[in-house]
Parts: sequence; structure tokens; C-alpha cells
Amino acid sequence: MNAQTQALQLTGAAGAIEAARDAPEAGTPGRGTVVICHPHPLFGGTMDNKVVQTMARAFVQCGWTAVRFNFRGVGASAGVYDEGRAEADDLRAVIDQAAADGPLALAGFSFGSFVASQAIAALWDSRPVEKIVFVGTATSRFAVAPVPPAAHERTLVIHGEHDDTVPLADVMDWARPQTLPVTVVPGGGHFFHGQLPLLKGLVVRHLLAP
Repeated sequence: MNAQTQALQLTGAAGAIEAARDAPEAGTPGRGTVVICHPHPLFGGTMDNKVVQTMARAFVQCGWTAVRFNFRGVGASAGVYDEGRAEADDLRAVIDQAAADGPLALAGFSFGSFVASQAIAALWDSRPVEKIVFVGTATSRFAVAPVPPAAHERTLVIHGEHDDTVPLADVMDWARPQTLPVTVVPGGGHFFHGQLPLLKGLVVRHLLAP
């Protein structure tokens, strides 16, 4: 993401996990670590995706250390795609190795939101997540777990009005039973082309809220 980006070599059940860490500027009070999950591995999703990097920049600006990683079978990460099941194990391994201590935040884009939702549901009783950001949540393609009620105020769900990969109506159908608010970007598509600064600003506003 920049010259200060640190490459990480982590280990999961399938072997190596390729990851990268970006820390806030020196002197900035640290707020914790966010782990960000990328979009679908079989459709070009990687930790260097523009939406993933935009979220990482927003978190870093707000004092969080941002950790991005490649799911199994992507880049230098070992293993093969497993429809989100083993990818959730990869995420847990990254959390254990790169965000074991201190406040934890989780974020995901598209397929990454699905995987992050599984981890939040599994972790919540033992390690509450301080901030949650889901962008382009893949509710039409995967069984995205509901957000724990106690986490609703900590959660930002962003979706493009004209997303043709995951229709907005499907996200609303997932959010409605939870009474979970969804922030809709007018005219936005799945990848928020031309609207990444707006996306970053929404994430920053969420992170700086009390």
C-alpha cells in the first residue's frame, strides 16, 4: 500500500498465508488491529483489491493497524478454494498470529464480508469485535451470518445502489430481520468505481464515532 507496508508470512492449516501489515504514523495513538478480508478468490479477489486497500487506509488514518491477507490458493498463500469454510480457518489463523492482543476490528468486501461474519459469530462470546465494516456483502451468494445484536452500533454495512453482483434488495433482506442499518451509496456499483474517496470517508466517520 505504501513504502512502509510490511510483508508478513503467516501459517494456516493449508500452509503459508501471505499477508501485509500497515501501521499508523509514528506518534499516533494505536487503537487496535483490523483484519480485512478480500473478495472472491475465483474471480480475481486478492488482498490488493482497491476496496480492500481503501478500507485499510481508512483504518490506518484512524489509528488502527491494518492487516490484509490472501485466502488459500491466492497469491503466495497455500491451499485451494473451499467455498468459505477453510477460508474462515485462515482468518482465525491470521487473527491468532497478527492480532492476538488488544482491540480487534474485522472488515470484509463481498465474499470477504461473508467470511468475516462467520468469524465474528464464532469469536463474539470470547473476544468481542470493536468495529465491523462490511462492504458489498455477498448475501445473495453465501449464508452471511447475522451480526450479534450487541455489535450493531459497532457495525457499518455499505452497499452500492446499483450493485449488479449482489443486488441491494438481497442485502436488505438479510439486514431487515436484524433491524441492522445499511448505508446505501447512490449510483454505486459493486466495486465503487469513482467513489472510493466517498467509501473511505464513510468508513472514517464510522471509526471516529464514539
